Amino acid sequence: QVQLVESGGGLVQPGGSLRLSCAISGRTFSYNPMGWFRQAPGKEREFVAAIASSGGRSFYDDSVKERFTISRDNAKNTMYLQMNSLKPEDSAVYYCAQKRSTLFLFPGITTAGNYDYWGQGTQVTVSS
Repeated sequence: QVQLVESGGGLVQPGGSLRLSCAISGRTFSYNPMGWFRQAPGKEREFVAAIASSGGRSFYDDSVKERFTISRDNAKNTMYLQMNSLKPEDSAVYYCAQKRSTLFLFPGITTAGNYDYWGQGTQVTVSS
């Protein structure tokens, strides 16, 4: 059974940084694209970033480009999201997700429905 577990969320002041982690168990990790999504209260789940199986390609939503960095360590079965220059509008529950398909194509990688496995989420709150 596939299991994704996020960690690293918390309360941070505007302009601060956080690093989210997503640990994966139960299946081969290194061949599948992965992504981060977020959902704020009363809003739809939205795409944040995605990374290809090798880690050589990544894609970001415009709202986080130049501030967030997605990465993965296939040897540790872990994906990361480094978040810098955080803003109050970044506050949300952040979810990691994995695709069964090995395809890394735009715009499919930005669509939550194309991901098959999800974590339980970790809360990020940006507030002074």
